Amino acid sequence: MQTTSKMESYSTATNPLEQAAWQALEASILYYQERPVGTIAANDSRVEALNYDQCFVRDFIPSALAFLIRGDAEIVRNFLIETLALQSRDKQIDCFKPGQGLMPASFKVQSFNGKEQLIADFGEQAIGRVTPIDSCLWWLILLRAYVKATGDTKLAHEAEFQHGIRLILDLCLVARFDMYPTLLVPDGAFMIDRRMGVYGRPLEIQVLFYAMLRSAQELLLLDDRNILYLNAVQERLNHLRYHLHEYYWLDFKRLNEIYRYKGEEFGDRAINKFNIYSDSIPQWLTEWLSKTSGYYAGNLGSGWMDFRFFALGNLMAVITGLATDEQSQAIMNLIEQHSQDLIGQMPMKICFPALQDVEWKIVTGYDPKNIPWSYHNGGNWPVLLWMLTAAAVKVGRTETAENAVAIAETSLQADEFPEYYDGRYGHLIGRAARKYQTWTIAGYSVAKAIVANPAYLSLLCFDKDIASVSCKA
Repeated sequence: MQTTSKMESYSTATNPLEQAAWQALEASILYYQERPVGTIAANDSRVEALNYDQCFVRDFIPSALAFLIRGDAEIVRNFLIETLALQSRDKQIDCFKPGQGLMPASFKVQSFNGKEQLIADFGEQAIGRVTPIDSCLWWLILLRAYVKATGDTKLAHEAEFQHGIRLILDLCLVARFDMYPTLLVPDGAFMIDRRMGVYGRPLEIQVLFYAMLRSAQELLLLDDRNILYLNAVQERLNHLRYHLHEYYWLDFKRLNEIYRYKGEEFGDRAINKFNIYSDSIPQWLTEWLSKTSGYYAGNLGSGWMDFRFFALGNLMAVITGLATDEQSQAIMNLIEQHSQDLIGQMPMKICFPALQDVEWKIVTGYDPKNIPWSYHNGGNWPVLLWMLTAAAVKVGRTETAENAVAIAETSLQADEFPEYYDGRYGHLIGRAARKYQTWTIAGYSVAKAIVANPAYLSLLCFDKDIASVSCKA
């Protein structure tokens, strides 16, 4: 089925680099029964494929946005249908099997007796056997983007899709051993899929959780079956947004409050609710944070705040409207004031600062891939270019977006679109980086399109205020 887009498509024939990016993106398309269903992670024939010949849900997001922007919605539609069919539907009895509602981390096409089948991986085959918590969140965010681009509400309203949305909500809203509105997840549950001290309630998951709930709110039909879900979504959105604003946000005023915290408080009048000790504030932060900047902390739990800056969570907070207007400007101020640290010679650093020395040994378990300023430990990831561009354009920092794209253009094609870059300022091609990494290619294409036409931001942006759905029984 050929699906056309209701959006004005983006011309890709503007410069040789964009043309090369589109050719590489098209070469990465994965076909199933002669239909395009996704893109492989990397298309570098010079090295062993390993699992880079699979389509990863999170990796496909920038590819999907690029195709939607270009007006090629068929591949996105097929992806949504096929991944929905792979969603875990069985109630979890065996603890070694995926829970009901979970979306796979990736899938591949295999032939058995001359017949093609899609084989899903829920983390059973991954390094460290990490569970892809973010897959179901990204899937629902993408479904909403597809509907925004094409106007194809019929697909989202099909019974199977409505059931799939409810299963995701069941998975995320289930009663648990926790009394916070945030999602409690293990290490390696999202883009940072190796041990990096991000267990607990990492920012990236919370922001994607917020965007997923907003997407579900728009896509669920208002009927008797969905009323309870819509009410639960509305209540959770209110609590989640308040919690993140109140406890995750860090600016100079908040830093001063933490600096003067008293410990061992209890009861309703406790100010230091998480019992964070002021001595845990890292020295780099007091010099790094200015009176006009701010950001969302990386994680928060009992007696612990992760003060590291994580790019994806903060940029998506701006894009999706989780961050207030003032917070969005403060985040962009931080990025511009520390351009060398965060953008460097290839946008953008996944987190800052890197874990080093004894801390690196303890937290990562001597992970040789996550040495300081490499890979997920302070490496620079070109895929984040599209999020940086989208956030910057959304808040009127067009020059920042254009400069970031210009920096990327100086090296991406010559370096053959690598997966990530190493070094304090991201000037070295990653030691173990794959070339022709698909989301690097797609991220550049999406960034260029957004700079050319900010209207494409509507695929991911939500209304300023949380919609109040009248759905009482």
